[in-house]
Amino acid sequence: MRALRFWLALALQLTACSSQYKYGPELSWDLHSTSELKSKEFWFHDAQRCLYEKLSTPPNQYKAKNVIFFLGDGMSVPTVTAGRIYEGQLRGVVGERNQLEFEKFNYVGLSKTYCVNKQVSDSACTSSAYLSGIKANYLTIGVTADVELNDCKASRLPQNRLSSIAAWALRGRKSAGLVTTTRVTHASPAGVYAHTSNRDFESDYDVTKLGQNPGNCPDIAQQLVDGEVGKRLRVVMGGGTIKFLPNTTTDAYGNRGQRLDNRDLIEEWQQTKPGNARVVFNRTDLLDNDAQSTDFLLGLFNASHLAYHLDDSVDTPTLPEMTEAAINVLSRDPNGYFLFVEGGRIDHAHHETKAKKALDETVQFSEAVRMARQLTNPWDTLIVVSADHGHTVTISGYPDVNNSIVGLNSELSNVDQLPYTSISYANGPKYDRFYKSTDGEVERVDLRTLDFSNQDAIYPHGVPMTEETHGGGDVAVYAHGPWSHLFTGVYEQSTLPHLMGFASCLGPGITYCDLQPKATYNP
Repeated sequence: MRALRFWLALALQLTACSSQYKYGPELSWDLHSTSELKSKEFWFHDAQRCLYEKLSTPPNQYKAKNVIFFLGDGMSVPTVTAGRIYEGQLRGVVGERNQLEFEKFNYVGLSKTYCVNKQVSDSACTSSAYLSGIKANYLTIGVTADVELNDCKASRLPQNRLSSIAAWALRGRKSAGLVTTTRVTHASPAGVYAHTSNRDFESDYDVTKLGQNPGNCPDIAQQLVDGEVGKRLRVVMGGGTIKFLPNTTTDAYGNRGQRLDNRDLIEEWQQTKPGNARVVFNRTDLLDNDAQSTDFLLGLFNASHLAYHLDDSVDTPTLPEMTEAAINVLSRDPNGYFLFVEGGRIDHAHHETKAKKALDETVQFSEAVRMARQLTNPWDTLIVVSADHGHTVTISGYPDVNNSIVGLNSELSNVDQLPYTSISYANGPKYDRFYKSTDGEVERVDLRTLDFSNQDAIYPHGVPMTEETHGGGDVAVYAHGPWSHLFTGVYEQSTLPHLMGFASCLGPGITYCDLQPKATYNP
């Protein structure tokens, strides 16, 4: 009765607010103009609507049949902010008021990204944390911190090998798969299935090149085909054909393979699968594929990483399209699935300080999340979105609202009276592009002489480096679906798979199914 009185009072209060002010909770704000921002009623009702949405969304405590983990590689909090503004400005609305798809989730937390031996992490050790629940050493994947870089012997010891949430799903009689815009043997996706003392051991050629014996160091591509987890993945999509093909053959794009062992791992993958195993090499074949008759799907769409979305590679599928295809195949399993989806080229663009490409990749990542939400049921599918680490990118100065996020700041420096960009980096390549020496003094280049409208424009930075580095800040975690309220707070990155495992009754830790009573959503 007390709860009923609360909701009745809340409804009456909202009704009163609607009549008192010209803006009611049911009215959409005009996002195309900044004039609304000057209204006190705008801000009052904006806050009240947010409060109402939170009060009217009770925690979902059903068992998660499916888990989809989206990983924006290098997607720091400033990247999300800038990506939000960038997408809004593309749509012709006030960018600051825009929301990326995952920003609509009700539950948000912060994850601490350091690895065991580095304050600022890489994509290898973090993949062990967010997929296996154990923090590890820099540059290693799927092994404990007892394994040092290039220690192949230690990496093969059973007690040093970690078990990913994909492995937990397979043991729980679910399906599992991965999608990425990088090579499928790259650090982040490799965390789903591989165990290695060096993230760069992607093929036996790489192992040899780095001074190790492939017989003692199983390469990552081999583990995808032969490994206990890798060989059972129902969906694998990304790039990297050359890691799977011998150096005596070429791939569908005319690129020669790298492998020294003369194995065609793509052919082996297809021949060893029960049922209908499809291999596709382009967007057309992927979109034409019949998911309902496909038991296993391998899509390799480039010799290395997939092209940036802005580079408009005609027959390369987008991340949303790959996500849709993966879900359509995996959802055939009545027991459910775990799916890992990575927007991997956010990170690559940041390393090059190509901010526009990084933000565009972030928007594509958001669209993939939107696709997943459209194809799944929030009552039985947990969607978690996070990043492995940040970057040194910042949004600085005091630009006007809706000032182009990828252009020059609306303000000038109060020291040299020269313009600067709203986006900049702490370090990065091509230092001499932004600084010059005049009579022994270092001066900034006038950025009005540079073209920041170009998609390949590199952005200013401080410390000269061959490439921009990662950042050590916490990254955001966004959750939607069963038990998503558990993802609030500040916690170690290694907590993430334990939370996902709890919600879906997977893994070695305590799970929802250990509790009474149990509730499973039945539509």
